[in-house]
Amino acid sequence: QVQLVESGGGLVQPGGSLRLSCAATGRIVTIYVMGWYRQAPGKQRELVASVTSGARTNYADSVKGRFTISRDKNTVYLQMNSLTPEDTAVYYCNLANVNGAYWGQGTQVTVSS
Repeated sequence: QVQLVESGGGLVQPGGSLRLSCAATGRIVTIYVMGWYRQAPGKQRELVASVTSGARTNYADSVKGRFTISRDKNTVYLQMNSLTPEDTAVYYCNLANVNGAYWGQGTQVTVSS
C-alpha cells in the first residue's frame, strides 16, 4: 500500500501564493507519474498538473504560467502563484505505479479577500 500525505493548503488573498507538498510512503515501487487534481464545489475533479518519472510535466490550461509542479524522490510539490478565487478547491495528490493509483486525503485551498 501507498500512503500520500498532503500539506500546505490554506486561505490566501487573490494574487497570493501557496506551495502544496505531498509525501509518499509505503510500498511505492516504481512511480509512473505523480500529480495534483482539484475539485471545486459542484464540479468534477480535474487534473491540475502532473510529472512523470522522466520529468515530463503537464498542466491544465487554466494554470499554465502560474503553477509549477516539481518532484524530489517521493515528494511532489505544487507552487501556486497569482492565485484567483477560481482556484478555490480541495487539492488532491495522486500517484500511479505498477500496482495502481493512489490518492491523498485532500487539502483545502481557499482564495478570497
